[in-house]
Amino acid sequence: MSPERISRLGALTIRLTGLTDDETAALRRVLPLSGCSGGPGPPTGLSGAAAVIGTPSQVRWCAERLAAEPVALQRLGRRLQEHLTNFLRTDFRLSVAGRTLDLGGRTHIMGILNVTPDSFSDGGQFGTTDRAVIHAREMARDGADIIDIGGESTRPGAAPLPEDEELRRIIPVIKQVTAETALPVSVDTYKAPVARKALEAGAAIVNDISGLRFSPDMARVVADHGAAVVLMHIKGTPRDMQQNPVYDDVVAEILGYLEESIGIATAAGIPRDRILIDPGIGFGKTVEHNLAILARLDEFRALGCPIVLGTSRKRFIGTVLGITEPRERIEGTAATVALGIERGAHVLRVHDVRPMVRVARMTDAIVKSQRT
Repeated sequence: MSPERISRLGALTIRLTGLTDDETAALRRVLPLSGCSGGPGPPTGLSGAAAVIGTPSQVRWCAERLAAEPVALQRLGRRLQEHLTNFLRTDFRLSVAGRTLDLGGRTHIMGILNVTPDSFSDGGQFGTTDRAVIHAREMARDGADIIDIGGESTRPGAAPLPEDEELRRIIPVIKQVTAETALPVSVDTYKAPVARKALEAGAAIVNDISGLRFSPDMARVVADHGAAVVLMHIKGTPRDMQQNPVYDDVVAEILGYLEESIGIATAAGIPRDRILIDPGIGFGKTVEHNLAILARLDEFRALGCPIVLGTSRKRFIGTVLGITEPRERIEGTAATVALGIERGAHVLRVHDVRPMVRVARMTDAIVKSQRT
C-alpha cells in the first residue's frame, strides 16, 4: 500500500535518525510484519534515517516487537514508542510570566514586533519605543497571546548587529510592554548576553533562530532564568542561508537538528515543558523546501514539543502567488496558517494578528470537531 493511501486512512509518519546498521536491518525485518510501510532511506547528511508509516496500533506493535529484540536493538523500540506517544499528545501547556497557555486547547498567536529599521516586511514601522509599544497594545487588543520582540533583522543577507545596539532597541520596549500588558513577551535573539538582559527586563521566552547553536551560553541563560525557549532550525547564518541550500531530505534533516537542540536544552536544565520547536520556514530553504515542510509538518509532532510556525508574509508565498509586496501576502499567509493548524502547529508567529486570530479560531473549530 502506498504512503499516500495509508495517509488517507488516518495513519502517521514517524522519522527516525541516528540509526545504526543493526537497527536499520531490524526495521527492514520488522516493518512488513507489523503492517507498517516505509523503511530505511538515504543518509540525511546527519545520520542514518528511516520512516515508519502506519496506524497508531501498527506503529505500537512495531515498537513492542523491536523492544523484544536483543538488548542492542531495544533502544530503537523505546525510541519508536516514545515518538508515537509524542505524536499522539494533545495536552501541551506552557507556564510563563505567571500565566498558563493551554497550547493543546487552542492555537495561540505570537504577534511579531520588529524594532528594526530593516526587517523584510515592516522594517522602520515600529523603530521607536513609542511606536513599538503602541503596536504591542494593538496586537494585544486584536487577540495576540504572546508578543515577540526583536531588534535585529534576520532576513536573508542580513549582517550581524552589535549587541549594544540590539539592547538599545529592545530593552525599553520590553520593559514598557510587560508593564502595560499581561501578555508574555518573547525576545527574538540568538545572543546569550542580549537574552540575559531581556529576561531581566521582563521577557519570559527566548526565540532563538539557531536552536541554541550560535551562542554557547544561551541554554544556560534560559535555564538560569526559568524561561521558555523556541528552538528553530536554520541552515547557515542569515547572511548566507539562502545561497543554494541543499538537503537530501529536508524534513528528516530538520528533525535531526531539532532533536539535537532539544538535547542541548535539557542537558542545560531547561525542562521539556518549556521547550517549543520551529522548523524555520525560509531560513536556509528554497520554495520547494518550505512547501515540503508545510505538507509534512505533522512529522514534527514526534519530537514531543509544541510546534511554532512562522510563515507570515514570507518570500516563498510571494513567489508562489507572484506578489512582491510583503504586506499583500495576507491571503497566502492565511492558507499556510490554516494548513499548519491542521498539521499540528500550536503557536503561529504572525504580523497580521486580527485576521490570523480569526483564521485560527475557524480552523480550530473544524480540526477539533474531527478529533472529538
